[in-house]
Amino acid sequence: MLRLFLFAAVAFSINVVGSAADPVADFALPDAVGREHSLRDFDESELVVVAFLGTECPLAKLYSARLSDLAAEYPVSKVQFLGVMSNAQDSLSEIAAFARRHELSFPVLKDQSSRVADLFGAQRTPQVFLLDRDRVVRYSGRVDDQHLIGVKRDKPTREDLRVAIEQLLAGEAVSKPQCDAIGCLIGRRREANPSSPVSYSRDVAPILQLRCVECHRDGEIGPFTLTSYDEAAGWGEMMVEVIRQQRMPPWHASPKHGEFANDRSMPADEIETIATWVENGCPQGEAADEPTPRAFTAGWQLPREPDQVWAMSDEPFPVSAYAGPTGIPYQYFEVPTGFDEDAWVEAAEVQPGNREVVHHIIVYAQPPGARRRRDWVFLTAYVPGLRFDPLPARSAKLVPAGSKFVFEQHYTPVGSRQEDISRLGVVFSDPSKIDDEVVTTEIGNVSFEIPPNEASHVVTATSRPLNREMTLLSMSPHMHLRGKAFRYELVEPSGRREVLLDVPAYDFNWQTRYLLKQPRRLAKGSLIHCRAVFDNSASNPANPDPTQAVRWGDQSWDEMMLGYFDVVLSKDGQPDRPSKPVKTGWDIVGEFDQADRDQTGGLSRREVRGHKLLESRFGLVDRSGDEQLQLGEILQAVAALMRNR
Repeated sequence: MLRLFLFAAVAFSINVVGSAADPVADFALPDAVGREHSLRDFDESELVVVAFLGTECPLAKLYSARLSDLAAEYPVSKVQFLGVMSNAQDSLSEIAAFARRHELSFPVLKDQSSRVADLFGAQRTPQVFLLDRDRVVRYSGRVDDQHLIGVKRDKPTREDLRVAIEQLLAGEAVSKPQCDAIGCLIGRRREANPSSPVSYSRDVAPILQLRCVECHRDGEIGPFTLTSYDEAAGWGEMMVEVIRQQRMPPWHASPKHGEFANDRSMPADEIETIATWVENGCPQGEAADEPTPRAFTAGWQLPREPDQVWAMSDEPFPVSAYAGPTGIPYQYFEVPTGFDEDAWVEAAEVQPGNREVVHHIIVYAQPPGARRRRDWVFLTAYVPGLRFDPLPARSAKLVPAGSKFVFEQHYTPVGSRQEDISRLGVVFSDPSKIDDEVVTTEIGNVSFEIPPNEASHVVTATSRPLNREMTLLSMSPHMHLRGKAFRYELVEPSGRREVLLDVPAYDFNWQTRYLLKQPRRLAKGSLIHCRAVFDNSASNPANPDPTQAVRWGDQSWDEMMLGYFDVVLSKDGQPDRPSKPVKTGWDIVGEFDQADRDQTGGLSRREVRGHKLLESRFGLVDRSGDEQLQLGEILQAVAALMRNR
């Protein structure tokens, strides 16, 4: 799945074989069943496309079927396509399965020892080379510019390979003979340094077990496994690239603010250990030094088998091989709970039926008559890399009688046809054993409009003052493809401000729940302020259309601005539904920041001009008499005004 692609979009300048006039030397390689194919076998073809692919590379998966479709447009007398698998870690059986799954119509060959990749100077997958009648390379690089790392445009703006083919067939020179190839580094095997200070068994395997194999193992969301030496060595250079670019492990919170129990960031010493291992040729070391494989719980991650399970539907949902010009719309599946009375849920887990194509799932409980989503109960979610975290002891979520479950499903195609039936499992609790209610609630802004071509458009929202003390467990920012940055602030009644979470480089592909290492007590009267930044410019490669204004909407090509929270509240003695205090109120903090043009932390008479209430009562609000309205003074004045109503 492209959203799971762990690699940075690093371009590589290709060293084309020989000089501009040198033909490619003949080569011969076996296919998956051992039949040998040589370049000379295709002398009758006017042009030859040599495409370097990899069985586990998400971009190679997306482009393989496109290459097959392109090959079908030309008779082999005109253009012959060849697939070459040069990864050391790609076995013959895996290559055969890849060709079947993606219905490849051209030969797919195993390049043992990467010698043909070396012949061409190929570095990444997918990377294509177009040879003319004399077998001179006339084009090299990408297939087109639609798919990037973790990003999919609605359609390509330039079909580079097709253009080059058409120009050569027409007897013309290729107008753009070279493009950068973006994708997985080819996994070449190198000679290991026997004097290496680090080895896989002793030094690298423990790091991979701690940081990576939770996702990179059989049946999980990682596009390849990292549970064996052969796999890890084949992906060694790629691991160094993505780790140093901080794309892996996926963690986007700034270390300057907050401490989180699920922090996945890799320490500098571990990064250097892996880099040193790769620099020394990925030596295996002594098998006796390898740690015992990490054990994972199979099936449900709940504290016990679920008391009840619901499928999202009776029939699988078909996921097409490609998304089309607008992607696959969010799918909504409604399932009756069958609850005749209120139910307390102490644990809930939603399992994707097909992790390859499920981007994320949110399961809501929709109480009877609750038409607005803001009145639904956020029960649980699945996102890539999300771990199951139990609720605090003697706490649970409340699902009202007569509710129905709503599965919100986002699918991402992977280049082959797929199906999915996702399931929800819950563990119930005896109400007499519940002291606290856990609520997942949110604040957000639904009335924004992001102008066309705007690279840093700010949207803010502030909660109502909390009408009781509560305990904050976690935060989960949510935006779509134009999301750029997100920040949560706690604003105390005194006006003191503290950043709780800062995500300076938001990534839609990783909808992370940031779980506080120590739950945070929030005082009555405090506010939560969220600040989101959106990039609607052409410089955002994920932007569906920078020429259009963008507003609130459910689909990924629309936008959302939501700051989700998990909070704990006392179950007894509170007349209000606990989700109410955290909902959006007047965006007082956002307006304060916007008015504070000189950024002094206070508003002068000039800065409040036009705000009738503050302008007319400036002297009353300015309790300190310093001719500056501090945020705390404004909050106190608003609180007094509300009490007197």
